[in-house]
Amino acid sequence: MSGPWVEKYRPQKLEDIVGQKQIVTRLQKYVGETSMPNLMFTGPAGVGKTTTALALVKTILGDYWRNNFLELNASDARGIDTVRNDIKDFCRLKPVGAPFRIVFLDEVDNMTKDAQHALRREMEMYTKTASFILSCNYSSKIIDPIQSRCAIFRFAPLKGEEIKERLHFICESEGFEADEKGIESIVYFAEGDMRKAVNVLQAATAEGESVTEESVYEVVSKAKPQDIANMINKALMGDFMGARNLLRETMVLQGTSGEDMVTQIYQDVSRRVLDGKMDASIYMDLIEAIAECDFRIREGANPRIQLEALLTQFL
Repeated sequence: MSGPWVEKYRPQKLEDIVGQKQIVTRLQKYVGETSMPNLMFTGPAGVGKTTTALALVKTILGDYWRNNFLELNASDARGIDTVRNDIKDFCRLKPVGAPFRIVFLDEVDNMTKDAQHALRREMEMYTKTASFILSCNYSSKIIDPIQSRCAIFRFAPLKGEEIKERLHFICESEGFEADEKGIESIVYFAEGDMRKAVNVLQAATAEGESVTEESVYEVVSKAKPQDIANMINKALMGDFMGARNLLRETMVLQGTSGEDMVTQIYQDVSRRVLDGKMDASIYMDLIEAIAECDFRIREGANPRIQLEALLTQFL
């Protein structure tokens, strides 16, 4: 097993990006141009923002991309000094063998407000020599003056079929057998996050030559969807003690965290409504209880007590 598969199988060209077809089509229009507007990539983790940015940089800057590219992670460099020093020093230099230089700032929503205002000034000052690509999970955390200076691209979670196809490709390339139930389990837990899916796949193949449902569950330490469904069914039928026992078995034997249990309960309930197996009025009452349980657990309350209290709302 040679290094992280996330990096090994990261697409290097825009046309190889998984999903996000409309975004790729829009970005390809900048290739071959002498300038590019500042860009903002926003969306949840693992949907291809960083991969797309790197592929775009390599396509536009060509062989000289390393000489004309600066990448910073705002989680590591949040302060105003980073903007004043690293970014300013880079932007002052003229591009070498390329039409302009590119600054890629990842997780920019973690920057302080003062640093964002300083960044806005740098973006204005060096428009002739550099373009900025900003990446964030929440665009609402970015000040309006920066948003107004960027073309915004909103990345959506990847579809299950897109992730499944990529996982099959990796398994074939690595010489592993891919059990369909195992792949579907990875897709279920990934929730549209390709990075998470590939990491789980690599971990699940660490001790064998095939990806099975059992090997996936050993890695993710989460409850099986059927166990969650059985627990909710018992609660809905009035069997609180039966549901409570399943809850304890899942958390103790499978090592599922309280936060993950709440998320999986939410997914199961939401799926029942979409499939027409639960009345919308019941769902509205339950979703409020689920949200309250999630909040209390995140604030430090005992997960098992809170989840048992949540089960009483299904009775």
